Amino acid sequence: MGVKRLLASYRSIPATASVRLAKPTSNLFRARAKRDAPGLDTSGLTNVISVDPEACTADVAGMCTYEDLVAATLPYGVSPLVVPQLKTITLGGAVTGLGIESASFRNGLPHESVLELDILTGAGELLTASPQKHPDLYRAFPNSYGTLGYSTRLRIELEPIKPFVALSHIRFHALDEMVAVMDRIIDTGGLDGEPVDYLDGVVFGADESYLCVGVRTTTPGPVSDYTGRGIYYRSIQHEAGVKEDRLTMHDYFWRWDTDWFWCSRAFGAQNPRVRRWWPRRYRRSSFYWTLVRYDQRFNIADRIEKRKNRPPRKLVVQDIEVPIERTPDFLEWFLDNVPITPIWLCPLRLRDQEGWPLYPIWPGHTYVNVGFWSRLPLGVAEGTNRSIEAKVRALDGHKSLYSDSCYSREEFDELYGGEAYRTVKKTYDPDSRLLDLYAKAVQRR
Repeated sequence: MGVKRLLASYRSIPATASVRLAKPTSNLFRARAKRDAPGLDTSGLTNVISVDPEACTADVAGMCTYEDLVAATLPYGVSPLVVPQLKTITLGGAVTGLGIESASFRNGLPHESVLELDILTGAGELLTASPQKHPDLYRAFPNSYGTLGYSTRLRIELEPIKPFVALSHIRFHALDEMVAVMDRIIDTGGLDGEPVDYLDGVVFGADESYLCVGVRTTTPGPVSDYTGRGIYYRSIQHEAGVKEDRLTMHDYFWRWDTDWFWCSRAFGAQNPRVRRWWPRRYRRSSFYWTLVRYDQRFNIADRIEKRKNRPPRKLVVQDIEVPIERTPDFLEWFLDNVPITPIWLCPLRLRDQEGWPLYPIWPGHTYVNVGFWSRLPLGVAEGTNRSIEAKVRALDGHKSLYSDSCYSREEFDELYGGEAYRTVKKTYDPDSRLLDLYAKAVQRR
């Protein structure tokens, strides 16, 4: 029924209008041009179709959120191979827009666990893509951001899990030492002889950084709760050595969502007096997104800045990846030039040796995702975004396209698939019913 509704909405869109989703929420941080044409009706594509715990697979509708997907798999003792940090990220969105999390150093990126998927193409065809069927579309779909089509069903791999995650937060006073330990954990798959299941990190400054090492366990015992007054990223900090913690598997998956990493501080949600009265159901990324949309609509933040005789501010919100050996260089440059902390670190290593043409990082090589999110004065922000792109490119890295990008067409083609993208685009969207990737990611159409 959901697919029929989607196809009917596709046919109702005028041939002269671009096809886009009619979607009430988004995890994109780039503005889009307003449009009058109706969008695709995805309201029937939000469920988990089936879970097979023996085969460790699930069939999932494209607009199903990870919150709903995890809720469906946890009772079977399995989970997706990678669970992105925010509850309202959809499976289809993570595949076409690239997702990442602390299992990515061993499980790669979400699209690498897709066994097959059904895609509504720009030509209005519903095709099943896999390594064997339409392999060109299957390979080019990740990082295409809806410009090659929209997934309606995805069959994904799952993995067994345990009820709890034991955490070790390791303090470092030097960035190169922290990255060296990260590299050893990834190469050996463990720490001090014990296998590691999850690995990410946080940089508060050049002399204060942490690796957060997670090990799944069945051992019962007390667990922390960061959905109340406690704040997860603050719990990581300590003077020296290792700080231990424990979370349920469910709460580990969503440890970053409650405070939108650390961005809830912009709304006052970390103020103890405010937090006491802030309902728990509103301590989640989707509600903070609602506040952001109100701000964008009514220019609330800019009005406040104007009253204080300060210039308007613009978002600097990016996730970039650089080879692990270049990570200390990037972090040192960033801390010297960009006034944003904390910084999130998440290592990744592709599982698939064939690679993915629209996000061409080297298979078999470790990269580190560096995430940073804040607002800077307008002129500073624009220059900062450009300088970050230049630095990342100089270090043989890549940048995710969910936020503002400043690349020229030539730079963009070199970094994000170029001729390979155009070939697949011409095959599956010959009349350009869907937007071009450059137009969407850089020109904000």
